[in-house]
Amino acid sequence: MTEETPGFEQEPDVPAEPGKPGEQPGDAAQASGAAEEAAPEAAPGASGDAERVAALTAQLDQTRTALNERTQDLQRLQAEFSNYRRRVERDRVAVKEVAIANVLTELLPVLDDIGRARDHGELVGGFKSVAESLETVVAKMGLQQFGKEGEAFDPTVHEALMHSYSPDVTETTCVQILQPGYRIGERTIRPARVGVAEPQPGAQPGKGEDQQAETAADEESGGPEQG
Repeated sequence: MTEETPGFEQEPDVPAEPGKPGEQPGDAAQASGAAEEAAPEAAPGASGDAERVAALTAQLDQTRTALNERTQDLQRLQAEFSNYRRRVERDRVAVKEVAIANVLTELLPVLDDIGRARDHGELVGGFKSVAESLETVVAKMGLQQFGKEGEAFDPTVHEALMHSYSPDVTETTCVQILQPGYRIGERTIRPARVGVAEPQPGAQPGKGEDQQAETAADEESGGPEQG
């Protein structure tokens, strides 16, 4: 009868698998598992890079779109500001012209008195110097006087206070300036008050011109022919 030593079990002999010298069977199994785990990790890495590139491209497109929108907003605001500045400048000039016109309108009676004094020979001495200084100042402010005898009547700048007929005119003509008109630039602040004359009723226009032409022809030929 064979006695067995208690506490020790005998392991069956397992044939060694072929492999590298000195390599244990468990080491070979671990190496093969690591290779299997490393192989599938390569494909997910490439896919992740493509996803990141696509995300960055989409973000870049969004940034460009936002930049274009902000650029258009800036251009629109710049155009609105330019229009606003031109409108303010135009309104400022208009307000200035209205203010000047109001001041000069109040001075027109004074200018009328100066004109009447000049016509009557009373513009002398210190009064003459003051009057001339005032006329110089209002001229610098843009005030212009208009209205002369002999010019054609224009209802947009003339106000007819007297009316008559005359054989010496061929159209409605200002024959007397009762009160001169004044304007600032193209704006009339007071029309010229005038007396007008119209051609004589029944007169043949151009008759006087025909007579003058016949007289000139007779003078050139040495006088009228005698029969």
